Formats: sequence, structure tokens, C-alpha cells
Amino acid sequence: MNKKDLIDAVAESADLSKVQAEAAVTATFNSITDVLAKEGDVAIPGFGNFVVKQRAARQGRNPQTGATIDIAASKAVGFKVSSVLKKTVNS
Repeated sequence: MNKKDLIDAVAESADLSKVQAEAAVTATFNSITDVLAKEGDVAIPGFGNFVVKQRAARQGRNPQTGATIDIAASKAVGFKVSSVLKKTVNS
């Protein structure tokens, strides 16, 4: 499923026009992105949690030359599935 398919599904299930459904889906994604950018976590009961993880600076190797390189610290987004969603998918 891609974003267009999600918009179509939301429009059908919520009895909305596709324009309204697109606005709702886009607003949802933008809200989640804004909260994560401010280092907050997003918890959606029955679905899961989006969490910001810190990656420490480390050294790595350039695979072409074998030279040691410094990899800067960064942030990554993780997702933890809720037990309800996990159970639904596995049934």
C-alpha cells in the first residue's frame, strides 16, 4: 500500500471525499513528523510507538579503500509494534 492507496482507503472507510482524506492523511503524517523532529515520541494505542533513537559517533571503514572514516552521531526513527497489532497480523 502506498500513500495514494491509503488515501483511497481512508476516503472509503470514513465516507470522505478524496480531497478531504488526502488532507487528513497529510496532516497526520506532518503532525507525527513535527513531534519526532522535536525529539518527542508518538504513541498510538493499538498500533505502536514511533521513537527517536540516538546513534553515537563511531568509526567505520570505507569499503572501497579500507580507510578508517569518522561517522557522525545521528538520530534515527524506530517503530515498536503494539501487542494488539502484532496479534492481529499474526492471526
